[in-house]
Amino acid sequence: MTIRIKLSTKMAERRIRTISELHRQTGLGRGTLTALWYNNAKRIDLKTLDKLCEVLNCQPSDLLEYVPAQQEQK
Repeated sequence: MTIRIKLSTKMAERRIRTISELHRQTGLGRGTLTALWYNNAKRIDLKTLDKLCEVLNCQPSDLLEYVPAQQEQK
């Protein structure tokens, strides 16, 4: 089982080109945003998720995707 983070896709849809630009708009740490961008985050704080949804005008389900283990192996 994996949770895939789709931050880069949502940023592209909103024409936010860099992590630095998202950092300026959200005030979130660059390390946090980088980990989310590269799908390397081990956890996500609800305040972080809230701020991303606010700035990107989306729902948590737009940023997170559940991938069952069988699909992950394909």
